[in-house]
Amino acid sequence: MGAQITKQKLVEVEETDLEQKKQTEGTSFPGSNYQCPNRKEWMSTLPLETLKVRDLVWPGTHDSASNRIGIPLISRPFARCQKLSIYEQLVIGARVFDIRIQQDRKVCHGPLTSYMVDEVLNDVKKFFSETTSEFVILEIRTEFQWNDPPNFDQWLVEQLGEYLIPQDENTFDKTFQELLPKRLFCVWKPNKSPAPSPGSPLWSSAYLKDNWIDTDLPFTKFNSNLSYLAQQAPNNTRNYFYRVENTATPQISGPVVCVFPVTQRIRGYARLFLTEVFKRGIADRLQIFVEDFVQEDFIDACVGITVARYSPSLLAAAPATVGSATQVSS
Repeated sequence: MGAQITKQKLVEVEETDLEQKKQTEGTSFPGSNYQCPNRKEWMSTLPLETLKVRDLVWPGTHDSASNRIGIPLISRPFARCQKLSIYEQLVIGARVFDIRIQQDRKVCHGPLTSYMVDEVLNDVKKFFSETTSEFVILEIRTEFQWNDPPNFDQWLVEQLGEYLIPQDENTFDKTFQELLPKRLFCVWKPNKSPAPSPGSPLWSSAYLKDNWIDTDLPFTKFNSNLSYLAQQAPNNTRNYFYRVENTATPQISGPVVCVFPVTQRIRGYARLFLTEVFKRGIADRLQIFVEDFVQEDFIDACVGITVARYSPSLLAAAPATVGSATQVSS
């Protein structure tokens, strides 16, 4: 109990420090006033004929298919990181997804399982059928301690083949227009099976990197994210996607072990993080930014950066946003 009290005090100190930083420095950055008029098709408003894959800031989600994980009111609060389905996340503008599975092709988070991954793929295909110029990065990995589904790579290609952008590091220098009608980067990260090879319809995990910091301390995570991002090469010189997770993770040592109240400690500071990225001169390294319980304001913040760089005329045409967070209950 004493350790938990100490931890709670530390959490409170970090929350106060983060809020003070926000009040002192503000949350203004290029594109911060942008509000997507149509989040479902925001990519189609960009100059896809000149915009390269490496140049986009991609908004995404963490543990993306956990919306129905576990048992409601019993195990779900300890594992759910999203409230919306994959299709609903796509509609509000998310474009990068983190999907964990086990050997029976069920979505999972640790030991808890949910629906078949088929539902995820159907959501993506439904979204593609309703849009023409929206691109998606879909990472699917076998969760730790689980075995790979048999022949899963072949099954993925059978299900998604018409949309798949083949693994080729030269793709990062291509424009989005050059890739059409292909619109899906599918990253397959097995535990034991062979990883996808160059030329495969699937991408290996070597092309989607991150530095996951396992902590429930918000300012610690905030600063660690900045530190790791600063260590990356600029987007225009590297041939891999780099992901930053604006999340906090429940710890057994903490007084709170449910996902929502813990990740909420940092969730409202995405715009502060983006502000700090520009302040430190490392915005040219930012590429994928993800959060738990994704909200529209998060999408607008990410999209606004790309718009400010490559379609500044859209800033004047779109209604301004004050950067207030959309409330999502646990």
